[in-house]
Amino acid sequence: MGSGQTAIEAKGVTKLFQGSGQDAVKALDNVSVSIRENEFFTLLGPSGCGKTTLLRLIAGFDFPTEGEILLYGENIAPLPPYKRPVNTVFQSYALFPHMTVAQNIGFGLEMLGKPKAEIDKRVTQMLQLVRMEELRNRRTSQISGGQQQRVALARALAPQPKVLLLDEPLSALDAKLRKDMQIELKRLQHQTGITFIFVTHDQEEALTMSDRIAVMSKGRILQIGSPREIYDRPSERFVANFIGETNFLEGTVVSAGSGTAKVRLDQGAVLDAALPKDHVPSGKVTVMLRPEHTRLAAAGAGLLDGVLKNIVYFGTDTHYHVLLEGGAQIMVRQQNSGNGPEAHAEGEKVGLVIAAGTAQVLRD
Repeated sequence: MGSGQTAIEAKGVTKLFQGSGQDAVKALDNVSVSIRENEFFTLLGPSGCGKTTLLRLIAGFDFPTEGEILLYGENIAPLPPYKRPVNTVFQSYALFPHMTVAQNIGFGLEMLGKPKAEIDKRVTQMLQLVRMEELRNRRTSQISGGQQQRVALARALAPQPKVLLLDEPLSALDAKLRKDMQIELKRLQHQTGITFIFVTHDQEEALTMSDRIAVMSKGRILQIGSPREIYDRPSERFVANFIGETNFLEGTVVSAGSGTAKVRLDQGAVLDAALPKDHVPSGKVTVMLRPEHTRLAAAGAGLLDGVLKNIVYFGTDTHYHVLLEGGAQIMVRQQNSGNGPEAHAEGEKVGLVIAAGTAQVLRD
């Protein structure tokens, strides 16, 4: 987790790109965010949301149209990349295939004019850090994708930057290796104490590695919080829908107090739901329920009743799709215990029990 001191701060940053006509494209729209020292911070969102543009502005590969980028309180927006204590790991790794692993790691240090003895010592330290000592003399064209990714990380970390930027570096790896590298990246960040700013569209990567996540859409940051806050307490429908699987139910606010509201669902049941920060709703609202926070019961034994329309077995868990009165559907996810055959059948009338404190009102 971050130390509390701010490492990178964007203040009112807007970035315009000139389109083919006269209209400019607004890639970032008045974005402000503070990223703490020693923090693993993730910019998460779909393609075109502005996350890579923000990363490029921090790196110095582009410049803001408006606003400031601060590094430990100093405005670095006008500085070129080579004058910033920031390094970037790209999606393509950008290694030199004719060089060895050790030569790739030491290349940046050579460009900085470091003495050979210092370079050799630092390269050895980096090889130990990424657990690749035995491959130091292998060309990078002769190692696997996962190993190349480690070399790219070691090369970026070798000059000891204050901030490391990672632009979807795991996207080219297969699923199992990607999961392994998620754990490895978090280990490296913790061990080096360097601020990591990670860009991804993959929610699992964000939830697995991050201290905090900023969810972005259409050039704006919609919500910043810990993985648990983003998942369990999304503030807007876009965030709830983008992170994990979600059920949405419509209802009307009966009463609203400090942080919670009573909502009468369109199906007639009343439930307590948490409110987004500084939001006191009235009238019609949307309520979010996560599938794992709901379980099946006998008809009449839960808050809601419905008909079981579909059962999908996933090995570790089973998804039950329940049709409610009025046409709304809820998906229930229950972990499989392995104790005998399926207890429910399609067409069965069932009740739905919702875990206390898990419903969330959203800003639409």
